[in-house]
Amino acid sequence: MFRKYQATTEDRKELNESVSYYDITHMPHETEQETRKKRVDRKLKAAGWEITKYDKLKPLSSYRSNAIEEYPTLTGPVDYALVDNGQIIALVEAKRLGIPPQSVLGQSQRYSMGVASSPYDFEGSQVPFIYSTNGVIFWFQDLRKSDSRSRTLSGFHTPGALREMFERDSYTCYNWFKDNPNTHQGLRPYQIEANDATETAISDGKRRMLLAMATGTGKTYTIVSQIHRLMKSGFAKRILFLVDRRALAAQAVNAFATFETERGLKFKETFEVYSQAFQKGYFDEGDTFDPQTMPNKYLTDPGTGHAFVYVCTIQRMRANLFGWQNSFESPDQDSDDESDAIRLDIPIHAFDVIIADECHRGYTTRETSKWLEVLDHFDAVKIGLTATPATHTTAYFKEIVFRYEYERAVREGWLVDWDAVRIKSDVRINGVFLKEGETVGLIDTETGLKSLDALEDEREFNSSEIEQKITSPDSNKKIVEEIAKYALSHEEKYKRFPKTLIFAANDLQHTSHCDALVNICRDVFGRGDVFVQKITGSVDRPLQRIREFRNRPNPGVVVTRDMLTTGVDIPALEFIVFLRPVKSRILWEQMLGRGTRRCEEINKTHFTVFDCFDGGLFNYFKNATVFDPEPPAKSTRTYAEIIEDIYQNRDRKYNVKSLVKRLQRIDKGMSGDARDEFARFIPDGDMRSFAQDLPERIEDDFVNVMKILRNPEFQNLLVDYPRPKRGFIVTYGPDKVSSSWTLRRPGGDFWKPEDYLVAFSKYVKENPEQVEAIEILLQRPADWNTEALSELRRELAATPEYFSEETLQKAHKMEYNKELADIISMIKHAANENELLLNAEERVNGAFEILTAGKTFTEDQMKWLERIRMHLIENLSIDKADFDSLPIFQRGGGWVTADRVFDSNLESFLHEVNTAVATAAT
Repeated sequence: MFRKYQATTEDRKELNESVSYYDITHMPHETEQETRKKRVDRKLKAAGWEITKYDKLKPLSSYRSNAIEEYPTLTGPVDYALVDNGQIIALVEAKRLGIPPQSVLGQSQRYSMGVASSPYDFEGSQVPFIYSTNGVIFWFQDLRKSDSRSRTLSGFHTPGALREMFERDSYTCYNWFKDNPNTHQGLRPYQIEANDATETAISDGKRRMLLAMATGTGKTYTIVSQIHRLMKSGFAKRILFLVDRRALAAQAVNAFATFETERGLKFKETFEVYSQAFQKGYFDEGDTFDPQTMPNKYLTDPGTGHAFVYVCTIQRMRANLFGWQNSFESPDQDSDDESDAIRLDIPIHAFDVIIADECHRGYTTRETSKWLEVLDHFDAVKIGLTATPATHTTAYFKEIVFRYEYERAVREGWLVDWDAVRIKSDVRINGVFLKEGETVGLIDTETGLKSLDALEDEREFNSSEIEQKITSPDSNKKIVEEIAKYALSHEEKYKRFPKTLIFAANDLQHTSHCDALVNICRDVFGRGDVFVQKITGSVDRPLQRIREFRNRPNPGVVVTRDMLTTGVDIPALEFIVFLRPVKSRILWEQMLGRGTRRCEEINKTHFTVFDCFDGGLFNYFKNATVFDPEPPAKSTRTYAEIIEDIYQNRDRKYNVKSLVKRLQRIDKGMSGDARDEFARFIPDGDMRSFAQDLPERIEDDFVNVMKILRNPEFQNLLVDYPRPKRGFIVTYGPDKVSSSWTLRRPGGDFWKPEDYLVAFSKYVKENPEQVEAIEILLQRPADWNTEALSELRRELAATPEYFSEETLQKAHKMEYNKELADIISMIKHAANENELLLNAEERVNGAFEILTAGKTFTEDQMKWLERIRMHLIENLSIDKADFDSLPIFQRGGGWVTADRVFDSNLESFLHEVNTAVATAAT
């Protein structure tokens, strides 16, 4: 039927050639015929079409996979008719390079209505598909559907791709979605909602969509379910799952391996799952799945019989498409090396659906552009997954078809909320001032050698220079000691040390903030090296270290910079410490997301975030919600690009100003050696004078100045000029450090304690009739019992203000310096400020003084009274069922024994106990 796609070497080269903006806008004299021969013909041949002159004597039935030039229709000759197996399956209208092809797609539509002797009729159109192009930009439309939307492509489809598209019945797939509702027992309700929303969007003809789900809500599991349904329905056969780190690819592969379909089969037992090669270290202990490496043939020659999922990093796919040299420019130390990836001829129809995981990535416009070039190469339905949509994310994927916000996930019990602690450090807020004669440490940043020096003049470092140009060991130590207080208090309360993740400012050679914090933490916590570890790209086997942090008791404290910011699941994490400044809302949300997951093994109820900049980060992000768009930072244009714009007279005045500013920055940051090297191009290597005179010299001596600026050696030197050796100072002066809990409003804003308690007081006074437990405490204390206590806690936690018992206790501690006020006291004090605030032990002891006053008890009764007292300190109420369900009572013989000891009057006595607890005051 269709000839297999086999491009020549010349075709492959031409297929991957890029055309710049300058090519399009500065070739006004390229004729349509030149564009067709130079660009369009080569693109067609690269896609497997044979260019053929129209021959009226030759019947269509004799053509196999041909692009017939100047094919006549009843409405005029079309530039190309794409014919396979004797049938015209598509038309192509080509225009010269300078004409936008979208505006002439209507011309192709007109020609489609004039094709004679066609077996097709799609509401007047005699062919199913049409294109318009200028050889660089391609527009395409499927005319079989009256409501179809035209779309851009990166090139032409192969003959086989058009045939596959023609034979696929999308409406049958859409009906399958309706007839087979998602009832997978392993999915949470909101995950089924996400699948339903995706299928609705696909059925509505959308080809780009975004799922925005809070970190920790199971995006990967949700999309694995979706992929299974897409493949089962027949809508998609070949699916690409893109990630940006191999560790995330390994996690995705494992998710496919463990996902069970409705029939109890593993996903891999139903459909093929392929990936790039992994080392064993990418998988957890106990993972038995052996990932299969993707055959290159599946990429270069996708067949209709192939049905698979391919999990791949976007870096590797970009290298496959455009070559490694055109891939991402400067990976950081924590990125993966994909330089072994070879360039392949991958056609645009290689995948039916592409899943872009963590699609908010791309923090600069240049990096984002490289991401999008990979996605744009393929003609596929594209589904983005993210917890933190950015402006460029929503602009590309067009519509968020499903949202599952963090606050909703917390409210529904799928994620845990977080508490906030502000740590105030004078050094972190005000910087460091060094006096003349003060002794400081100097570190040679090239060798690591340390020496002492006495300053000959005073020096001042602002807060942004801390850990970059100067460090204060005392500040770091006191901050860690402050964190340790909270950690040890947590350990005493919950009988476990909180897994703690500290984000440091840097991991620079010889002046690493990470290393400094590791050493301080080991000293402060005193539990050995194994208890505190660094996890960055510079350590041995970082992925193994992450697994140990996730799965084992040690390490209890980990210091990192970037490596654990995203894509790492550590459910038991309870403390997150920010000792590095953060300005990106996306990064902030992702870093917080490390702590949001539930952990049933430890009964995790919340996690705590420490802002070591006196709440500066909390304040900076307090008005930014999870779904506020954030644009990527503007990436810096290269010197070559700015200079070329000046040369081509594109916005010359602006670009000259930009270049002058850049050159002035170089002058401020270069060493004497750099001046010697620049002297080969400019007088005396004087960059300052050269920059000042540049605008005038460009006007007066354009040709000679441009010879200097366009010299490749000069341009390389602008980037790689010798810098002065980085200095680093250690100050031994003291820092003042303090900390306090901060009350967080739902949605991310913060309460002042007094405002929070005013709101609580208002709620208590206005809701006795709506919340029976409040009415009982204030008006009917004789009805106080375990059920009333449970209702009270439940109703308070469900309020928009989130009046949880723990948060209320923190507020009373901050406002009244009362430790662990009990819930009964807090309700009564909110209704009447004259009521005393008691903790649970004070309340229960006061109740027992009332109960036992003037009475005598036997020795056995006193033992049971002590058991009851201990239970009440923890629970503030008691009922009959507790005696046969709780170990403290079961060990004494349970209800039967206790009731006998109290002469069968225990039930009435418990009523007195509950009443006394509800009314006690000291």
